[in-house]
Amino acid sequence: MRVLLLLPLAAGLLGQTPPPGREGERPARGGEARGKGRAGAGAGLVKPTMADTVRLNVYADNWFILYINGKLVATDPIDFLPHNVVSVDVLPEYPMTIAVMAKDNANAATGMEYGDHIGDGGFILKFADGTVTDAKWKARSFSRGPIGRDTANPRVENDPIPANWFATDFDDRDWPAASVFTEQAVGPKAPFYEADFKGASWIWSKDLGLDNTVIFRARVEKPGFKPRWTTKPEIDIRGAPLR
Repeated sequence: MRVLLLLPLAAGLLGQTPPPGREGERPARGGEARGKGRAGAGAGLVKPTMADTVRLNVYADNWFILYINGKLVATDPIDFLPHNVVSVDVLPEYPMTIAVMAKDNANAATGMEYGDHIGDGGFILKFADGTVTDAKWKARSFSRGPIGRDTANPRVENDPIPANWFATDFDDRDWPAASVFTEQAVGPKAPFYEADFKGASWIWSKDLGLDNTVIFRARVEKPGFKPRWTTKPEIDIRGAPLR
């Protein structure tokens, strides 16, 4: 299943009839500011277009939530099965701090799945700008089990998750590097092969089977980057629900 993040369409594309203009008034074109409240408002501003965005593809076994520069960008809409690819269009801003929480399907008390099985995780990501998951990412496990692979008396260990784990200034310098796993070890399902992940690596924390909640972090630099657009967001999305 592919999930696309779409921008709202203009009223004219929705079939609504725009209000008639005054006689002799030249209709505004796409590159011009519309609905100016006062003379000169919006003059000289350059707005981003979809051509300025980059496509992001993500596959997680089994679930993820992703932030870029401290802002929520994508949440996997399917908690468990079927495994799915999430694709969104992102307006880039560099340097780019990517923070992801990924969860394998595991009982919170036992660490088991399907009642008596030890599951395995896996995460892979690719941006159209060439950013991919690899061994340079940081990865830390915050929930693991069943400890010692003891399926007869399964138990889990949990570490407190920092409240600001997705922030750009979060200190992850002591975190270990992500472990890279083969495609065969992860065993992705069909949707993975329908999306572009060329050049990206499957990553997780040290133990693909026992580590059930993992946070990944990476910082992407792009020296000399200057956005083509000059506008800044003014909408306040703080306090919005995550799902």
